[in-house]
Amino acid sequence: MYSLIRARFFTVTMLTLLLSQGGELLAADTAKKEAALPAVGDTAKDFQLATPGGQKVSLSEQLKKGPVVLLVLRGYPEYQCPVCTRQVGQFIANAAKFKEAKASVVMVYPGAAKDLEKRADEFIRDQSLPENFYFLVDPDYKFTNAYHLRWDAKRETAYPSTFVIGTDNKIKYAKISKTHGNRASAKEVLQELGK
Repeated sequence: MYSLIRARFFTVTMLTLLLSQGGELLAADTAKKEAALPAVGDTAKDFQLATPGGQKVSLSEQLKKGPVVLLVLRGYPEYQCPVCTRQVGQFIANAAKFKEAKASVVMVYPGAAKDLEKRADEFIRDQSLPENFYFLVDPDYKFTNAYHLRWDAKRETAYPSTFVIGTDNKIKYAKISKTHGNRASAKEVLQELGK
């Protein structure tokens, strides 16, 4: 009887210890992931992606023209995201102000490579992009992973994010949403650009 009680005590103690260590490891892993997210003051990693039509666009080339507003959309998580559609429409509606600020607006549409260009065309089909706007596809999350923005959950693709990158390649503004909402508005971004 005594050895049975002792064995249960040992088992409960070991389970408690393992669970607490697991929680600490999880917290450490979460902190590490948070620290890897692009933040104000960081140097933005260069990237080159293409439009659905194949035109290549790189961050470094865009920065030669002026600041870059980088919008990371959710792509195609089995449906076209209505919040992304509204956000893109809002930015396009303010295109003249972005042009006045000499800013390029680069939108990244991530997803699995299969059918990504088709889905991207569906998303942007009814929009007329101003000359300083670029709509790029991110096949198989190459860019999204490099920026640590992959929302790796069922029916998710990337954390909706907005960055303003100065001509010095430094991030001046960063807003990363861990939900579908809470996105940066065109007004917030224009304020950051001094407009």
